[in-house]
Amino acid sequence: MIYRDFKGQKLSQLGFGCMRFASDPETGEIDQAKVNAMFDLAIREGVNYFDTAYPYLGGKSEIAMAEGLSRYPRESYYLADKFPGHSLTGPIDNIALFNVSLRKCRTDYFDFYLLHNVTEWSVQFYESEEYHIIPDLLQMKKEGKIRYFGFSCHAGPDMLDAFLTRHEGVFDFVQIQLNYLDWTMQDAKEKCDIIRKHGLGIWGMEPVRGGKLAVLPESEKAKLRALRERGVGGDGAASDCGGFGGASGLAADGGAAEPSDASYAFRFLQDLPGVTVILSGMNEVFQVEDNLRTFREENPLSGEERSVLLDIAENLKKGVPCTACRYCCDGCPMELDIPYLLQCYNDYKFATTMTPSMRIDALSEDKRPSACIGCGQCMHACPQGIDVPSALAELAEMYEKGPHWGDVVAQRAKSIEDDLK
Repeated sequence: MIYRDFKGQKLSQLGFGCMRFASDPETGEIDQAKVNAMFDLAIREGVNYFDTAYPYLGGKSEIAMAEGLSRYPRESYYLADKFPGHSLTGPIDNIALFNVSLRKCRTDYFDFYLLHNVTEWSVQFYESEEYHIIPDLLQMKKEGKIRYFGFSCHAGPDMLDAFLTRHEGVFDFVQIQLNYLDWTMQDAKEKCDIIRKHGLGIWGMEPVRGGKLAVLPESEKAKLRALRERGVGGDGAASDCGGFGGASGLAADGGAAEPSDASYAFRFLQDLPGVTVILSGMNEVFQVEDNLRTFREENPLSGEERSVLLDIAENLKKGVPCTACRYCCDGCPMELDIPYLLQCYNDYKFATTMTPSMRIDALSEDKRPSACIGCGQCMHACPQGIDVPSALAELAEMYEKGPHWGDVVAQRAKSIEDDLK
């Protein structure tokens, strides 16, 4: 197992994300036997970092994780949880909710505790004096109930840097969406630079982009296969069966199967400066087996492998080639932040998620895509020749259709209210 040092703590670089446990589609009950089997395998092979959050799986993730870990000494693993400030509809007793998570996780402290999902929209609640979330959680840290304090973030680079600057010295680490697609599509490269500038640890989430980088189109798989056929890169750790079964263990003829698409995605992150933990939301034993092979030992990508992955990322994108030069902004009569909006557009075009919706929620009505009057000034200024008005009109339509974060908050608020009774 690859380990990384963080303030004297030896953390497995592969972290077990507990957001995607298999569950019964009708009852929603988690398959605890499968969770236990995955944990047993992961722990036996050296994984010691487990990550959950209050709202995961309708509040059941914390409970299932705690059950799976209850058979091991508390000091043998690191436990991470998150405070759902992005799901509140008003001020609550923050410490009481924090204690709910402690009880559900069967512990009296969290090794790592995060503000959940700091974005351009949710930052108003996290920084609100009325909500006083950060001061309350810092008190928990002072009392030893939080060892290391951080936050997960889906915001853009500017907001991330501004937030860290306003709270210099408060946080120990930042968790961002980090994979070879979002290296450019969500400015993950720039975000890593910002986090390092502030001297904090980098935690990577969504390394295979919700599974989309774990099963590539055949045309893109062929590019990786061609590299291996030419002997480019070292893939011993990824292809060594090492006693495991599963999708990339042994081929039908008994030889080693080719490395999985997921293994390349993880290796892209493994040697990035400052990246301490890479979280994988595993829900099947074969996924645990495959990831353990990839993280058994250091196996850096070659320069050519990295270049091919970035080429694959460009081919997977379905949006517009905005370079954020901002020429389009200079003459916009509505003073729209067009690169910001086009980044949301590209995110939507790749996959429908809540992230771009939340980022648009943070804008006033007169700065949202629907405010575009279609004058075409931006098209004439764009060096890439992007039809900006058409893209913004489509973005406005996608945003209107949803999903909308407000609907999720309304559901979660009821759970929080019930837990605090």
